[in-house]
Amino acid sequence: MASTAFLLLALSSSVSLTGKTNKSRSLLGTKYMILDATGYGPIFEEEPVDVVYTEDSPDKRLSMNCRARANPPATYRWRRDQWEIKLMEQPDEHYSLVGGNLVITNPMQKKHAGTYVCVARNIYGTVISKEARVKFGFLGEFPDEERDPVYVKEGQGAVLLCAPPKAWPQEVSYRWIYNEFPVFLFTDRRRFVSQKTGNLYISKVEAQDAGNYSCFVSSPILGKSVFSKFIPLIPLPPEDGEQKYPADIRVKFPDTTAMLASNITLECFALGNPIPHIVWRKVDATDLPANHEISESGAVLHLYNVQYEDVGGYECEAINTKGKDWHKAWLYVESAPEWAETINNTQIDIGSEHTMRCVASGKPFPFIRWYKDGYMYGKGELKFSSLTFDDSGMYQCIAENYWGIKYANAELRVIACAPTFEFNPVKKQLLGANNGRVVIECKPRAAPRPQYTWTKGKELLFNNSRISILFDGSLEIRNATKNDEGVYTCLAENDRGKANSSGSLTITEATSLSVAPEDSEVKVGDEVILRCAASFDPMLDITFIWAIDFRVIDFDAEWQHYEHGVGDLRIKNAQIWHEGRYTCTAQTVVDSDSAYADLKVVGVPGPPGVIRVEEIGDTWVKLLWTKGSEHNSPILSYTIQTRHYWALYEDDWRNASTSPTFLDGSMDRAEVTDLYPWMEYQFRIIATNEYGSGEASIPSLKIKTWDAPPVISPTDLQGYGGRNGEVFITWTPVQPWYFYGKKFGYILAFKPHDAYDWWYETISDPETRRHVHRDTYFIPTDEDFQVREFQVKIKSFNVKGDGPYSLTKVIYYPRDVPTEPPTDVYARPVSSTEALVWWLPVVDTGTGLQQYIEGYQVKYWRKYDDPEPGAHRIFVSASVNQTRLENMLPDSHYLIEVRAFNGAGLGPPGEHCEMFTKRPPPPDPPRMWRYISWTGKWLYVWWDHITYDWFGNVSFPLYYKVMFRKTGYIYGKVYVTGWHFMDFPMPQVGDYELMVRGRYEGGDGPVRKIRIQGKASTITPTLSLVSSVLLAMCIVGLGI
Repeated sequence: MASTAFLLLALSSSVSLTGKTNKSRSLLGTKYMILDATGYGPIFEEEPVDVVYTEDSPDKRLSMNCRARANPPATYRWRRDQWEIKLMEQPDEHYSLVGGNLVITNPMQKKHAGTYVCVARNIYGTVISKEARVKFGFLGEFPDEERDPVYVKEGQGAVLLCAPPKAWPQEVSYRWIYNEFPVFLFTDRRRFVSQKTGNLYISKVEAQDAGNYSCFVSSPILGKSVFSKFIPLIPLPPEDGEQKYPADIRVKFPDTTAMLASNITLECFALGNPIPHIVWRKVDATDLPANHEISESGAVLHLYNVQYEDVGGYECEAINTKGKDWHKAWLYVESAPEWAETINNTQIDIGSEHTMRCVASGKPFPFIRWYKDGYMYGKGELKFSSLTFDDSGMYQCIAENYWGIKYANAELRVIACAPTFEFNPVKKQLLGANNGRVVIECKPRAAPRPQYTWTKGKELLFNNSRISILFDGSLEIRNATKNDEGVYTCLAENDRGKANSSGSLTITEATSLSVAPEDSEVKVGDEVILRCAASFDPMLDITFIWAIDFRVIDFDAEWQHYEHGVGDLRIKNAQIWHEGRYTCTAQTVVDSDSAYADLKVVGVPGPPGVIRVEEIGDTWVKLLWTKGSEHNSPILSYTIQTRHYWALYEDDWRNASTSPTFLDGSMDRAEVTDLYPWMEYQFRIIATNEYGSGEASIPSLKIKTWDAPPVISPTDLQGYGGRNGEVFITWTPVQPWYFYGKKFGYILAFKPHDAYDWWYETISDPETRRHVHRDTYFIPTDEDFQVREFQVKIKSFNVKGDGPYSLTKVIYYPRDVPTEPPTDVYARPVSSTEALVWWLPVVDTGTGLQQYIEGYQVKYWRKYDDPEPGAHRIFVSASVNQTRLENMLPDSHYLIEVRAFNGAGLGPPGEHCEMFTKRPPPPDPPRMWRYISWTGKWLYVWWDHITYDWFGNVSFPLYYKVMFRKTGYIYGKVYVTGWHFMDFPMPQVGDYELMVRGRYEGGDGPVRKIRIQGKASTITPTLSLVSSVLLAMCIVGLGI
């Protein structure tokens, strides 16, 4: 602002110099002589914001703040809906001005709701604030009419409508009261409250849901809540048992447009029995954005800080065992205006051309308009062909779209003054390179633009083949020599005055590269050195600057790969992105010289381009892709990988079968074979060259193969006869990826061995594992053998047809339970908690007259401490005559009983076997010490030798186990020894763990562990007499 005072003084003096009239002088004086050198126009520090007023506000008033920094201080006025509030001319009992703040007392909606702006003014100009809206908040009441009851069968879904009253602001939350206030309903996988409509959704109604429900609406901004009349929910018992229903999505999120960086919520909830499971996906993406969160048991998807890359389709899928339902909608992201180019305070010469430009980004594209001193001035771009003093003032650029308004303020001052070099004189000491180009700048402050004249000593200079006076006043000397040394003076003159400034020019030796970098080639991971050296004037300092593809290398930030010496550049651990043109520039304060070299980096190929699915079959897909970067080595082959819907984890990619089998590097299409029909797939491609395989391509869009009849039948088909004509049949269901189509299920066929016709049962639930068929015809008669034989087979089906039957399985229906018990039962303890038991099996004659055995029951309990009904039970098949007993108690007396069984029940027990478990290991690990040799190469470890008390409560020690492993690893090498010391080669770097435990008759004892700082090496422990002697001599140790 100091310059302003000088310029104004120059204005007044230049009037008399140029012979201007007194009238012109008075006009200038009237408008500008009162300006202060430190003055400036208003700049807002606080602007009004939107206000929501409630009529029950305790202080009955609202305040809108406005404060601007200005010199001289600003005065304030306010506008409502573009009309000025004339507080001075027409005083109002509601409005008052406190500083720049507008206070409204006892606001009334009809009179005071609207859009307000604050206007700040001083002698330099006027600015208006951002618009702020005053709105009156309210939350209506629910109607007084009673709500009708809702009747629904148990197992079916229900929707209770909230029908909320109108509210402002519209941001309200919903909950439901259950029977009485303040008991609120908890939401879970079965119950959901939509925060968009307020409705309550119950996917499967149960008897416990009976009761009265009221919708509770709260406005967090107003601090007010209302609730509806109660809605009775009456569950009805099902007539034919609870029915199953497929998933049916009732809460569907709409197409949504969100503002950039905002948070959004998508809701999706389904009715169904069993309760559906909700899965969220982003269409054409491998997973949801990283900024997502799923809540409300999967029914709500939150996206935080949404970005343009989040745009796309979002799908929710509701799944239960009866079926699926899908819903998809699109998310669009738009943004409020943001400045790409804006205006700044500017001082500019009178009569000059000037352009004021604002460029804003946003979606939709913002509309640009201008204000000058608080009033509309234009739109688009402002252009001034010849500035006058009337163009001075405060300018505001406004960018506006649906999502918001952006303001930019700046002051424009039009100035006039005589030339002066006070702030930017010609440099006193000037340097130039021999045979180089020298430019001596001459930039005085002057308005209007002055005329320039140059002299060397007393010689007046003119434009010639070597010397030019440029448009901006600078002097250019080409092919400079020692003869050009001397004192140069710039003279600037305009209609308001003149001034000059001088500097002395010295010519130095030119800078020249003596060693230039050469084209090079390097392999990924290796290093290369690019040489560079230069000759230069010894009185100057030189700096070497390296750039890659015209980007200057920052050695501090990129130290991991780039290192420089006097002039050379070392590239360490070269990567593909280091390929490019490297430029070495040798620079002094006078001149510079540069040269470049191309660096070629060879390595694995880059990822192939976009994958396109050309054609889809049931077990095959034809793919087309674009070639990726070879990285200076031809591509030899491609590998196609697949990932299907039932992949175990996100990176579960597997190599695919293709036709042709080998995909050479010249191919850009192939057929992927051996796919599952009716399966959702994604594909990616990896390229390989002589240096290895590169990064995989971006996964393709998800596709689904066509459906086909199933070819896989359930496995492990088993069965047995029970009582009262029951036949139990079990199997292992088919995995979902073998369904091959919709409406997948099973057809079960069975018949007595001597019957001609088969019985068939259709099972529509693919997760079913068991079927029970009841028919008194199946009960064996006195004419039958001990068992009756059945044949069973099963096959799969879907909408496309049936698959093949499994192998026929023979099952038996026994007429009676086994009649003989197992004999010679023998048990042996293995540890304090485990034992082994054997027996002689019962003779099984299958379909003979004797008896039919399906397996054995082993029951064990403590003889004096446990009741027999609570005994442990283990069931084993008839082909097994031994088993392991677990979870026993130490040092206890056990009884063991073995029985044979079949579908009719348990046979008689054999004689009880008695056994004692072993005593337990001790509860504490052995104490342990370590010692490192003076050379640092050996680690000696020893521990307490365990002494045994024959009359104690712990078991007899057998030996020791020692494990040495790297920290963080599960496995290590285990050594068994009867000694209580060992020695190891001592590693130098890394973390290791050494663990010691005792082995006892009752099992393994507790572990003692120590940590060791060491280097990964092959540890070969040894036992030696020298070790024990050294240990005996060493006193220094560390107890663990």
